[in-house]
Amino acid sequence: MRWLAATGLMALASPAMAQQMTPPVAAKKPYQVPSPHGAREDEYYWLRDDTRKNPEMLAYLNAENAYADAQLAALKPLEAKLYAETVAHIKQDDSSVPYRKNGYWYSSRFATGADYPLIERRQGSATAPATILFDQPAMAKGHNFFALSDWAVSPDNRLVAWAEDTVGRRQYVLKVKDIATGRIYEDTITNIEPNIVWAADNRTILYIAKDPTTLRGYRAMAHVLGTPVSADRMLYEEKDDSFSIGVGRTTDDRYICIGVQSTVSDEQRCAPAARPTAFTVIAPREREFRYSADHLGHRWIIRTNRGAKNYKLVTLADADMARGAAAWRDLVPGSDAVFIEAFKPFNGFVAIDQREGGNRMIRLLTDAGKSVPVKADEPAYRMGLSTNEEPDTLWVRYTYGSLVTPTTTYEINARTGERRTLKVTPVPGYDPSLYVTERVWAPARDGTRIPVSIVYRKGVKRDGTAPLFQYAYGSYGISTDPGVDAGRIGLLDRGVVYAIAHIRGGQEMGRGWYDDGHLLNKKNSFTDFIDVTRYLVAQKYAAPGRVAAMGGSAGGLLMGGVANMAPQDYKLIIAQVPFVDVVTTMLDASIPLTTFEYDEWGNPANKPYYDYMLSYSPYDNVAGKAYPALYVGTGLWDSQVQYYEPAKWVARLRAKKTDTNPLLFRVNMEAGHGGKSGRFERIRQNAEWQAFMLSQLGVAGS
Repeated sequence: MRWLAATGLMALASPAMAQQMTPPVAAKKPYQVPSPHGAREDEYYWLRDDTRKNPEMLAYLNAENAYADAQLAALKPLEAKLYAETVAHIKQDDSSVPYRKNGYWYSSRFATGADYPLIERRQGSATAPATILFDQPAMAKGHNFFALSDWAVSPDNRLVAWAEDTVGRRQYVLKVKDIATGRIYEDTITNIEPNIVWAADNRTILYIAKDPTTLRGYRAMAHVLGTPVSADRMLYEEKDDSFSIGVGRTTDDRYICIGVQSTVSDEQRCAPAARPTAFTVIAPREREFRYSADHLGHRWIIRTNRGAKNYKLVTLADADMARGAAAWRDLVPGSDAVFIEAFKPFNGFVAIDQREGGNRMIRLLTDAGKSVPVKADEPAYRMGLSTNEEPDTLWVRYTYGSLVTPTTTYEINARTGERRTLKVTPVPGYDPSLYVTERVWAPARDGTRIPVSIVYRKGVKRDGTAPLFQYAYGSYGISTDPGVDAGRIGLLDRGVVYAIAHIRGGQEMGRGWYDDGHLLNKKNSFTDFIDVTRYLVAQKYAAPGRVAAMGGSAGGLLMGGVANMAPQDYKLIIAQVPFVDVVTTMLDASIPLTTFEYDEWGNPANKPYYDYMLSYSPYDNVAGKAYPALYVGTGLWDSQVQYYEPAKWVARLRAKKTDTNPLLFRVNMEAGHGGKSGRFERIRQNAEWQAFMLSQLGVAGS
């Protein structure tokens, strides 16, 4: 393949020569994708290789990387400058706010220049000498990817178990060590979820095993330290492949609970932490019935959607456990205006994490019935409960932030309302007074008002000339909350207006907001995003020819849909790890996550869902027309959106699009869904697409 050799050499060529390079061309190979409703032609299906060893496939991906290198060569100075600016806005030796649990204070700390933090603990006082639990910089040495994604200390404080991934495919390995001596036990368990719980005996570890093919967590297992993994006891197996599974302890540590959930249903079974063998179901699963239960004192507190679309809180006395849901009593009734997102029980009160008017906020409810909201001073913001490990306190920790205000950790007294600042996340070289944040409401084509969070630097004129960078996600009921991003400051300082479109498919405006943006309503997410863009341009926040859009994963599906539906509205679209081959993926139950997501996208075995997904699937709707400039990113080892989805999409776009706008495909050959690991590696990756974006938007100095 002569063009492959050429692209390898052209990475060092001049910008003029780079522009003349021919983009990689993927071979077309006839293939019919079967379905219950007829076959579809997929000429690039051959790019799928589950072993990730096919030489022809790897050659194509490497050629795309070489082509991207060549096209971006002239932007290397700007990329380096953006990287340096972002790093300058990060306090490199930053540390977390210590929290107390079981007599010890835990925190994490970065050393200057380190990609990964140290995790430490101190006995008795937050100022006592530190014991290092995890030296992650040392643990990561020799690995192209490293993630420590869960860890748990035994109840007697002697041992720590953790889950690590050195590939990026989220197939974690469980390990255990003695904290005092550093001795690592021989017990090693592979292919697990990052979800670990100790039983009260300090010897038994509960974990979730993954199916080796689909990578679905499906079995709750118990491992006794020092015994063969083959002797591990299965506590529960979830046989419905549309459910995921997890394990955790209640706030008072009295119970261990195994939870299973799907998009529309939950089931939780709990057992005493001292005897995690016989589990009692809190309430049996039913379709469209969701709940999660926690325990403190002599009662359960349960968040549920039963009779409350936006959720409510109910209580269940220990003495009434046998009666099940019939004995539930309302603690906080449901509301059409307030969506209850989470809660945390304390002795004497409950902290409630909720959404109202598109913002996330906290309120405290005492056992006497007094309700106290935590106040905010900005139009668009987010609060969230922080780490609160000990329930016997009047002080509740929470975080606050906005697109202007750096994340701040507070604690508030539930009795007096006194508030104390524990930490303001340092952002060196950043002055919040130089920026403005707004909340506007953009009308969608069906009349729905879409909340939009906006930030820009003071002095940027609202005269229809500014460049706009618009982001959204809009799936799974996941809401996108505003926050300061060190990597965004350089964009704002160059006059870019940044906007988060809180489109349907998230839950910013409650459960109905999600219902109106998934299954047979999914296209609302796409049209909401487009209508937000058109509104911001019409209101002169941006110039019509200077709009960049970005989304990742399911937000990458959004970008693919927008690219097909309204390419003329965007100068550039950035799609990271995009889920773009919806129909083919949802037809294949062997692909990780597929069966979980039938209630998100629909089961294509059902023809109405098949037809609807086919009508918006980005890969299936690529047409012979002009598209905006595109930057597409993926990871070869991605287990959530397989690399071949964006690879096929890019190949088909190259073959069909009629424009001469650049199309760049960046493949991380050693990473998964989240890209390369390490904070500085991520900044480097971001600086690349940021430089490309600024050049496409014609930002001065880029």
